[in-house]
This record gives sequence, C-alpha cells and structure tokens, in this order.
Amino acid sequence: MTATALLLLIVGLALIGWLTARARATRLQGVGGKRLHSLPGQHGWYVAMWVAVPALVFLAFWSWLSPQLVNDAVLATPQAQSLPAAGFERSAILGEARNLAGTEGLGAFNPEAEVLAPVFDGYMTSYAWIGTAIAVLLAFAGGAFAYTRIATDFRARTRVERAVMLALLVASLIAILTTLGIFLSLLFESARFFSIVPITDFLSGTNWAPQVINPADPGADLGAVPLFWGTFFIGAVIAMLVAIPFGLMSAIYLTQYAAPAVRKWMKPILEILAGVPTVVYGYFAALTVGPAIRDLAVSLGFTFASSESALSAGLVMGVMIIPFVSSMADDSIAAVPTSMRDGSLAMGATTSETIGRVLLPAALPGVVAGVLLAVSRAIGETMIVVMAASGAATITLNPFDSATTVTKQIVDLLTGEAEFNSPKTLAAFALGLTLFVITFLLNIVALRVVKKYREAYE
Repeated sequence: MTATALLLLIVGLALIGWLTARARATRLQGVGGKRLHSLPGQHGWYVAMWVAVPALVFLAFWSWLSPQLVNDAVLATPQAQSLPAAGFERSAILGEARNLAGTEGLGAFNPEAEVLAPVFDGYMTSYAWIGTAIAVLLAFAGGAFAYTRIATDFRARTRVERAVMLALLVASLIAILTTLGIFLSLLFESARFFSIVPITDFLSGTNWAPQVINPADPGADLGAVPLFWGTFFIGAVIAMLVAIPFGLMSAIYLTQYAAPAVRKWMKPILEILAGVPTVVYGYFAALTVGPAIRDLAVSLGFTFASSESALSAGLVMGVMIIPFVSSMADDSIAAVPTSMRDGSLAMGATTSETIGRVLLPAALPGVVAGVLLAVSRAIGETMIVVMAASGAATITLNPFDSATTVTKQIVDLLTGEAEFNSPKTLAAFALGLTLFVITFLLNIVALRVVKKYREAYE
C-alpha cells in the first residue's frame, strides 16, 4: 500500500471514529436527566485524535526505521555475500538496488545492484505491509479506547483543548529550535574558520581574494570589509533610495488621495511585485537594466563602466522591496484613528500638513518596521546580486563601478570543488553568521523604535 493510500485510510478511520463517537454522545445527551459535559462534536474529535495520532506517530517512526531493517535483511541474503566491504562502493550499490526495486526494464550501472533489486523489492513490500498492519491496529486500538470513555461526565472538551495547545506548543518549539539549529551550525563552522583565520583579519581586512589564499597567512586574503561595504551600498543605500520614497508615497496616495475604485485595483497590483520570483528580477537586471546603465555611464564619461554595477543590482532590488515598505506603511497609516485626521482638518490644516504632522508621526512605528524589514530583505537577497552584481570585491562610492555582496560570495564559495575543511569553504559560514547577526540586530532596533514611538503616540 502506498503512503498516500495509507494516509487516506487513517483519515477515513478517523472520520468514522468521529461520526460514531458523535452519534453515541448524542444518544447519551439527556439520558437519566444528565447533561453532557462536552458537546457531541468534541467527543467525536477526542475519538478521532486517538484514531489518527498514534497511527501517524508510528508511521513517522517506521519510515525512519524500516529502510535500515530492509538493508539488514538484504545483507543477510546469499545474493549480498559478493558485495564489497563496507564503504562508499557498497553503499552506492545498495542505493542503486533500492532505486531499481519495483521497476522493470531499467538497466543498472552495477550488475550486483540488478541482482539485489528483486530482493529489495520483496523486503520493502513485506515491511511496508507490516507497517500498514501495525498502524491500522494502533488506529483501531486507540479508537476503541477513546470510544469506551464516552460518558455524560467525561471532559472531552478539556482533553481536546489540551491536545490542541500541545500541538501549538510543538509548532512553536519547532520554529524556535530550527532557528537555534541554524545559528549553532553557523557558529560551529565559523569557530573552525576563525581557528584558521583571525577574526580581526576577517572583520577589518580590505583584501578579499579567496581563490589565491596564502597558506602561510590566509587572513591576508580573506578580509571581508569590501563585502560588507558592497552589501550595505547595494542593499541599504541604493535599494532604499528607490524603495522608501516610492513605497511611502504610494502608501500615502492609496490611503489619503486615491478613490476607493482606484485603491481597489492599485493595491493588489503593487503587491504583485512581492510575488515575482527573484530570479525574474535577476534576469531583468542582467539583461535590461545592467546594459542600459552601462550605456548611460559611458555617455557620462565613465570609460570602464560595466553592466555588472552596483547601481543596476540596487535599482532592481529597490523595485522588488517597494511592496514591503508600501504595505507596512499603508496598514500603519490606515490604522491611525480617523479622529486625529478629522481634528487636524477641522483646525484648518491642509491635507498635506495633516499627513506630514499628524498621520506620519502617529504611523511611524509601522513605517520604521517596514523599512527595517525591507533592509533585512535587501541585504539577504541572493538571486539578483548573483545575476546582476559583480564578483569583484571593491570599496567604492561610484554606483557605476562593480561591487559584490556577502550573499554573492557565499554562493561562489560553496560552488566548486574546494575541500570542505579549507578556509575558502569555511569562510562562507563566517559570512553567513555575520549576516545572521546583522539581521538580528536590525530586528532588535526595529522593536525598540516601534516600542518607543508607540508609547509616544498611544
């Protein structure tokens, strides 16, 4: 039985349990003059949970355990005695045999894999049926246990609510633990990098040349200041010079000046920009914006202008994050009480004065939060800078010059044939950790600013 069919079977059993438990609870309602503590539907959910949850938990565990059981069973067969000793070649043959199991007419690269494929198919089918049988038995056992507990004074509602709270807690912990795992993995690999390259050389060095690292002094070629500057220049300067004015002005127009019919159409159209894949922005920057800016720079007298300039990547990135600024500013301005706006207009202020002196200060927490969210999004952007920015690590104020970013260099460092333990590869984790810390600090600043101005205008 396939995984999809088994899942549908368990869901069907849970539905049957819900219906039968609900019907029984309905029949008990009012018997002997007693009222049910919980609604019939809550009794149904209690039984449905006992049907589905134990079976699904077992299947998750079985999907992790059964491949190893199948491998052990196959290795114990006579057909596997000719396999090489444990190692990469043996694992490759077993993996190929597992992939060939259940298929016909496909050739194998290793003859041993073609011999083991039918054996794998047999054991995989057997263990799949074993897992199915145990899961169905658990579903029936859990449903029977829960069904026998249905009574007028049984607190099914309390049990269901506790189960939902536990599920929400687990979901929250998964998000927190995932973030913690990412941070710890970056921290561990970065510690290995900083054991080779001094952190002072990495954070203050101005020469970034990972392709020609000097083994005697690797820190001399891994100074990340040009990368930090390029990330800041492209993502926090050029992109913000595009995103903040256009995003804020569009939010003001849509909330204060646009007719309802215009707002109804313009707001969704503007937010479509946030749904465009970043690779499309990258193509647009590389094929259209970059050459146009290069031609403009040449016409202005910049002889060595390149299509891979900081300006081309920053402009397209700014267009991409306009919806982040606009949406947050729109919601913040719209949330300002209308009494503040009407009071300002009643005192004789014009619409523009009301916007500048009343609405924007009151909406400042949301506007600042949107800007900092946009900055975090910009400095972490990858595809646009990979396709439109240069790999040259330079420190320049000329937007027509080539520049690179941290994310661009992480992609370059992790693609290729360098050893994982080399300073070149480990530098990617150090860059990732630095970017993580910068984004984290931006979020802290955003929270403090929002808290400060919320207290001022509440």
